[in-house]
Amino acid sequence: MELSLATRTVAEHTVLEVGGEVDVYTAPRLRERLVELVDAGARNVIVDLAGVEFLDSTGLGVLVGAMKRLRVANGTFGLVCSKEPLLKIFRITALDQVFPIYPSIEAATGDGDGSGSTS
Repeated sequence: MELSLATRTVAEHTVLEVGGEVDVYTAPRLRERLVELVDAGARNVIVDLAGVEFLDSTGLGVLVGAMKRLRVANGTFGLVCSKEPLLKIFRITALDQVFPIYPSIEAATGDGDGSGSTS
């Protein structure tokens, strides 16, 4: 399955919608896109994993790298994920303790300003 990447802006956040499989073959494309976003000035990045069917360790590494890049740039990084198989991967690797993981874009952007408001 191919990897799809689409970017949009929601409440001063850059949302990268990812679809398909993130694996050793497709992860470099995801890495390139995340680097492009940060280099272009994006500082509040949310990666929406709603369309992701498979995520391997290479994909996890790309997400960790993006979070580190944004921290250096004084930015924020979050994930939107509600699929149990993917959430299980984050729990098993303890990355659920590293990444802010939200159930929806609304929750991610609502919490991003510190107001804690969700719809």
